[in-house]
Amino acid sequence: MTIQDPSYKTDALIAENIDAYLETHQHKTMLRFITCGSVDDGKSTLIGRLLYDSKMIFEDQLATLEADSKRVGTQGQEIDFALLVDGLAAEREQGITIDVAYRFFATEKRKFIVADTPGHEQYTRNMVTGASTADLAVILIDARKGVLTQTRRHSYLVHLLGIRHVVLAVNKMDLVGYDQAIFDQIVADYRTFASSIGITEFTAIPISGYKGDNITAQSENTPWYSGTPLLPHLETVTLEDTAEQTGPFRMPVQLVNRPNLDFRGFSGLIAGGQVRPGDAIRVLPSGKTSSVARIVSLDGDKDIAVAGQSVTLTLTDEIDCSRGQVIVAAQSPLEVADQFESTLVWMDETEMVAGRAYWLKIGTQTVSATVQPPKYEVNVNTQEHMATKTLDLNAIGVANVTTDREIPFAPYAENRDMGGFILIDKITHHTVAAGLINFALRRAQNIHWQATDIGRDHHASMKHQKPAVLWLTGLSGSGKSTIANIVEKKLARMNRHTFLLDGDNVRHGLNKDLGFTENDRVENIRRVGEVAKLMTDAGLIVITAFISPYRSEREMVRGLMQPGEFLEVFVDTPLDVAESRDVKGLYAKARSGQLKNFTGIDSPYENPEAPELRIDTTEMSPEEAADLIIARLIP
Repeated sequence: MTIQDPSYKTDALIAENIDAYLETHQHKTMLRFITCGSVDDGKSTLIGRLLYDSKMIFEDQLATLEADSKRVGTQGQEIDFALLVDGLAAEREQGITIDVAYRFFATEKRKFIVADTPGHEQYTRNMVTGASTADLAVILIDARKGVLTQTRRHSYLVHLLGIRHVVLAVNKMDLVGYDQAIFDQIVADYRTFASSIGITEFTAIPISGYKGDNITAQSENTPWYSGTPLLPHLETVTLEDTAEQTGPFRMPVQLVNRPNLDFRGFSGLIAGGQVRPGDAIRVLPSGKTSSVARIVSLDGDKDIAVAGQSVTLTLTDEIDCSRGQVIVAAQSPLEVADQFESTLVWMDETEMVAGRAYWLKIGTQTVSATVQPPKYEVNVNTQEHMATKTLDLNAIGVANVTTDREIPFAPYAENRDMGGFILIDKITHHTVAAGLINFALRRAQNIHWQATDIGRDHHASMKHQKPAVLWLTGLSGSGKSTIANIVEKKLARMNRHTFLLDGDNVRHGLNKDLGFTENDRVENIRRVGEVAKLMTDAGLIVITAFISPYRSEREMVRGLMQPGEFLEVFVDTPLDVAESRDVKGLYAKARSGQLKNFTGIDSPYENPEAPELRIDTTEMSPEEAADLIIARLIP
């Protein structure tokens, strides 16, 4: 074992006194860092070198390395260190999905968690995942290539995600003859770009992950570099208290814990500040107040709990509090709003659809949310704000987001946990975007729901009926409007109070400003859904006839209604049958190219997966279909 090996003192301590070693290890600080950069900049090789030189790798990996070292007769310089940590290679070999390859290691001075993410542009989402919890970023640059587009992209994201410490590791210096001029030019180029995005300080180190230059000790190959090698820098970089640690107390409730009648606790991970027994707290968004009675943990009751710890709080009062709500310091509550300006990093191959409802997960709460057309997209190379109507894979943009209820939040710059969120597609359940809340929109704070004395139950009782929405969906020419009209006539004879919303009719007024692009179709259905909801509040039975081609929007309307009030009726007519009817000549125009974005021809229709009713118009008449619908509505 050489004197340069950073683990020799640790090994001696383990041999001498295992208890002393464990005590020392327990009190080491933890640094979470990420390696990022362009493809083949050497990220995985660098991490493999750090693991090897720290002598804290898994036992079987260590045995393999030592055997290979003896075989080649070197200090391990010929070993493929990347094989230890390359998550992308493991993903391909094992046929599984690995978003980020995490590795854990330690030296005499500090413990580390490092995230290795692929450099390919299509894996930007992986980089965001790894960076979201990192304290430091090691941005690698291939000395032969200099600053590339992906270098700029990752640097922009590092700054956007609030990472304060940046190391610029100019790698593969051995392949450019350890030329100082090349290193200095790369650092100058990077400094120009970094200052344009707000990175004012970074530490530049010339390295060779493969050869080991300036990794654990200063290299003789770079006598012109007098700075600190990489690993000693990682061991000694000062970790300032974050806003989460120094700010007021915040804890999203993960679980309401009630093992018996005498105990009722609220469990969660503290996202900010600290708490003690006796502290006054407030539950958001309800605003109910109480004080902390006990702080319970696996190690027993605590006198204090701080950010990053998972605990269970008991309160002095029996107040309503459930999963998704947030317990905060009573005198320093979070803002509560339902409209925000947010920065979005789009992570899905399917582009963003303005107006479509997505699940938004923030803290422990999941709500429905819609994204408005982006204000702009950011060009990561020039920082130009570009006009756009949507965001596609890896795009970064700013847009307003509206949730279906008020949620407690903090701007991301103040608290990552309370200001960061993800968007999830309601149909595929894919995570489609990562979001950072910038601020609440002022109008969200000025608009409040006005309570009225006459509610929906009273309106319905006056009409002696239960409100409902009969949502007829299907291709153009399937027979929706014909069936809907017959249903309304039959219900009128039964003295039912109804209203028919037809797809063509609403485009003459309410939606006359909308076209037939995917975004416009989504907004068309959103508006109709809101109108239908108001009509059910008035106690009406609402009958609609809309192609409504996307499952997401039909589910969005269902979510607006009371449970059991939305009946999806799939008017299932084969395309060739619908096209043969073509009373309006629309299919003929679509086939000839005169009519763009026509459902069934050059725009998709997504069949309902579990409708309340399926009407096969090739086997039953419109009258029979109407009778079947009414029988389902009024048993």
